[in-house]
Amino acid sequence: MPIQHTLVSQFLRAHRDALQPEDVGLPRSAGRRVCGLRREEVASLACISLEYYLRLEQGIGGYPSDRVVTSLAQALLLDDDEVDYLRRIVRQQARVVRAPVMSELVDAGVSDVINQWEGSPAIVLDRNQDVVAANSLARELGGGSFDPGQNRVLATFSVPPRHRRPQWEATARSVVAALRFHGDADDLRMQRIVGKLWGSSSDFRRIWALQDARAQSAGSVECYIETFGRVDFRCQFLAVPGISHHVVMVLFADPGSVAGDTIELVGARKGADYGEDSGAGALSSRYEKYPQAALA
Repeated sequence: MPIQHTLVSQFLRAHRDALQPEDVGLPRSAGRRVCGLRREEVASLACISLEYYLRLEQGIGGYPSDRVVTSLAQALLLDDDEVDYLRRIVRQQARVVRAPVMSELVDAGVSDVINQWEGSPAIVLDRNQDVVAANSLARELGGGSFDPGQNRVLATFSVPPRHRRPQWEATARSVVAALRFHGDADDLRMQRIVGKLWGSSSDFRRIWALQDARAQSAGSVECYIETFGRVDFRCQFLAVPGISHHVVMVLFADPGSVAGDTIELVGARKGADYGEDSGAGALSSRYEKYPQAALA
């Protein structure tokens, strides 16, 4: 069975199972044992035949029209990102699997821009969430995790359970949903990421089975910084126009917060290393607030 047919059937089943009759205005019959909606209920809500819907869930229904996709989206209460993802996977034709491309070329203009953001850590990610570029401040803060070639999904699930903080679950769901939304199931690199985690992480298998597909727009990133320990940064994702499917992840913090002080201190250290007076002055003022940093 072609990969895309499998993706469509899995997506439909997962979202059907996630809904209850009350969610779509249907009465709950006495003694109901079905987990989620029945197939005939979805077919009726989408105004398509039960036989056709069964074929779609079995992966043998061909490629549904835009009208059918719209009807299914309304029946399953899909949001905009989920509808976009469903449209993409039903339109993709079976094709030759491509070799993985780890070191995609980054647009020179994008590289120039992030390198000029001296006070803003910035990382360029591809559709598989491989790091393809990062400015010097991001690399300093990341301690290796933002170096080109690293992968956010693999890094997230490499954190041992005993070291996970309360926000780990939300972060893990976000990176997995983004991988599914942006990724190409025919890309060998994506297949290797999913395959590796499927075989090694029960948490990944659980989250992947949710069939969430969502573009990342904002969130938080945790870094371990010498002197400060674990620090949570806010982040914003900016799509790069064109065919590269790259996004720029920019880290930032509220003024006066520990994360904000960390960015200033690490940036000041970097400036002082290059003999910049402004960097040395900022570093001196930060050492007054964090004297332990002077020993790091």
